[in-house]
Amino acid sequence: MVSLIFFAMLSLAVAKAQWLPGHATFYGANQDPTSLGGACGYDNTIHAGFGINTAALSGALFRQGEACGACFEIACDAGADPQWCLGHATVTVTATNFCPPNNNGGWCDPPRRHFDMSLPAFSRIARVGSEGIVPVLYRRVACKRSGGVRFTLKGQGNFNLVMFSNVGGSGDVKAAWIRGSRASTWSTMQRNWGANWQTNADYRNQRLSFRLALGDGKTLEFSGVVPSSWSPGETFVSQTQFS
Repeated sequence: MVSLIFFAMLSLAVAKAQWLPGHATFYGANQDPTSLGGACGYDNTIHAGFGINTAALSGALFRQGEACGACFEIACDAGADPQWCLGHATVTVTATNFCPPNNNGGWCDPPRRHFDMSLPAFSRIARVGSEGIVPVLYRRVACKRSGGVRFTLKGQGNFNLVMFSNVGGSGDVKAAWIRGSRASTWSTMQRNWGANWQTNADYRNQRLSFRLALGDGKTLEFSGVVPSSWSPGETFVSQTQFS
């Protein structure tokens, strides 16, 4: 009876919050869960501010890297699979990787909406066993981050690659601009891959400012967040964050 009541309440919540159906598996069982940054380029998900509750997304959700850093709340659909689902739990994951299609009926083939989750995240909503795949209900949620947005400098010379991480709000960076301390105008950056954005100007020995626009339309400026003494490989943390 308690389970039936829960499923009824969850169904009502799904209707109100516009949850969507999908499926989930887990991967990286024998890997350090902090290393599952994959196609988004997050070298370490703890360093990026995301913890270990992460997921690789099928192409329909990943959108060629546009979803990197986005947050999804996921519930196992116990009404559809009571044997393997933990019916009273949800988990919020950050998109950090891409689940590639095999074009042979695989779960990550288009147009399927699939989450290949880290084992710690998957085990929050489902029993880990021979089943391996479970039906889920999911929705986009705001990302709740600790501390400010992080800027990791890569590249060299006049090729600068910047990784944005620990981004709050909708989490997904839609557009980015950079301004060196010797300039008065913003220069548009291009997504190189995943969460890495590039510019071909030479910004060595300049203090750097950034402006980021998210998928939900919010925009923030981070003035002078990177000092002129920066060098490739360093990460700088801002004092401001998206709400």
